[in-house]
Amino acid sequence: MTVGTLGGVELVPEPEPGSTSGTAMPEQAVEIAVSTIAGAWNDDDEGLCQRAAGAALRGRAATCTELSLVLADDATVRRLNHEYRGKDSATNVLSFPPAFDDETLLGDVVLAEETVRREAVEQGKARADHATHLVVHGCLHLLGYDHEDDEEARRMEALEVEILATLGVADPYQEVEFQADGGQVGAIGGEHG
Repeated sequence: MTVGTLGGVELVPEPEPGSTSGTAMPEQAVEIAVSTIAGAWNDDDEGLCQRAAGAALRGRAATCTELSLVLADDATVRRLNHEYRGKDSATNVLSFPPAFDDETLLGDVVLAEETVRREAVEQGKARADHATHLVVHGCLHLLGYDHEDDEEARRMEALEVEILATLGVADPYQEVEFQADGGQVGAIGGEHG
């Protein structure tokens, strides 16, 4: 049963955890607005981010109908990280729930282009795959997932891997080795912000 579209993707409700009926409450379509405000993002990045957010929210967005994705640079994310988290450094992704009680707004996810690009190179990943992972990660934070303790981290990482697989993105946490000649055997495990 399709209940609508999300980022151009048909929504099929997932069963509630522990449910044996296989039915879930239908959700509304979520409008995903992508704004590029700074950084060397390219024309394909907006669509990539919409698809990633759509996959992350599918079956999980409850009554929220709006999500904002902001493609920024390190300077912007560093300022936000300092202002809202007291950390004077850039990070790869920040998630901001609504500042006021609004059941329609899920929140904002902000990515730092230079950090995303640098981490992708360091981890031997395609920049698009790393950005996709970070959008999924940020959306899951807005849905209440976290990684403050080992159990929460395992649960969140497993869900990220499952969502990324639907997008054709390899497990970002998979650990592999580098060859002596600098060649890559696989992908380096990732970290999240």
